[in-house]
Amino acid sequence: MTETYLLPIRTAALLFPALALLMFVPTAIVLYRRHGVITRWRVLSVYGGVYYALTAFCMTIVPLPKPSVDVCKAYPSFAEPQFTPGVAFADIWKEAHHRVTLDALILHNSAVWQTAFNLVLLLPLGMFVRIHFRRGLAAATTAGFAGSLLFELTQYSGLWGLYECPYRLFAVDDLIVNTAGAALGWAIAGPLARALPALDTLDDRALAAGKVPFGRRLVALLLDVTGVALLTPVVAVALHVVLGAATVLWVPPTVLGLWFVVIPWRTGATPGKHVLLLRLTTPDGGRPAPAGLALRALVLSPLLVLACLAAGAVVGTAASAVLAGGSASAARPSTLLDVARRVNYQDVVYSLAADPVFGLVLLLPPVLCLTLAGAYVGAIRRHPQGLGPHEVLSGIRNQALPHTRARSRPDTPAPADPRASTPLATAGSSGTGR
Repeated sequence: MTETYLLPIRTAALLFPALALLMFVPTAIVLYRRHGVITRWRVLSVYGGVYYALTAFCMTIVPLPKPSVDVCKAYPSFAEPQFTPGVAFADIWKEAHHRVTLDALILHNSAVWQTAFNLVLLLPLGMFVRIHFRRGLAAATTAGFAGSLLFELTQYSGLWGLYECPYRLFAVDDLIVNTAGAALGWAIAGPLARALPALDTLDDRALAAGKVPFGRRLVALLLDVTGVALLTPVVAVALHVVLGAATVLWVPPTVLGLWFVVIPWRTGATPGKHVLLLRLTTPDGGRPAPAGLALRALVLSPLLVLACLAAGAVVGTAASAVLAGGSASAARPSTLLDVARRVNYQDVVYSLAADPVFGLVLLLPPVLCLTLAGAYVGAIRRHPQGLGPHEVLSGIRNQALPHTRARSRPDTPAPADPRASTPLATAGSSGTGR
């Protein structure tokens, strides 16, 4: 029985790093737009909730039947859902062999432990609803029912059609017990929720410093670099077809100038900064001139070019592998898994060892990009006002626009007259990258 529970936990632990990496940028965008800042406690709370949800989901589907198993024949009793409430009590009495003893009814009764597991499964969800979202019992109960229904439907659908028949039983008792577990978790979390400060309060303390968070600016830059890396080959191909190959060399500087000079000059920010609710301004709050934006882009250009080259190399390598895989197996459609299986990584290692200069040239863009990025981060961290070299030389700053959940300024003193109105939120809009 222990292995039955340890296997899903190990599976979730293996899947979580990849899921966390895929979620990093989208999660950062949502949190920065909603709260203006990301504190370590909010990161811990969000990713802790994600890891718990992944573990709970794995608990309901793992272990998976082997492909050789005919689930329709192996689990015929699971074909019809169990809609009769109270069957769990009958199962407990059946497992006890009608004996009223501690050992038979509880200690060695698998039905009791299964029911207890179903109660505990969504107990952390109720705690999360109360501590993270600061919601009431009704919200925790609704979340517990919705989560349990998702699990039961996943089981009844054979993992949403992956298997022809269900390999686990849809039972209404599980819905009831799971929902009760979420409600119980909400009640248990009461003392902890009262002892811990609200996450919004911690956000207000971080915003009181008046600086635009470095992470917020970094995510905006990542979006801009990704946009330039994707737009450049598209424009290059279009110009190559229309005007010829001679125009292709002018595409990278043209796209960089359009993205980092023209668009901010006309709209006040790059596309990535628009997404993160940031605006580029002069120290006095005015709109920057094209000359300042060009100087800013020029100082940033080595890092941007190397980042685009590194991203382009990754995309190009993946595309080449897919195309090569497709041409190697014209008889049937090629998948990424098929391509990965055909790659002889041992030959790649031997080739790099035989020609180390080629390996160094291949690794040069990402190594230079990481080195320059590290130097930039170090310069920003050492600056007393948190400014980067491109901001110091160009005189252009980042200004944070109000985030979607902006409230009153945390550093605004309370008005002397209780009837006086509190100023509107400006913590997200008054801070600059100083």
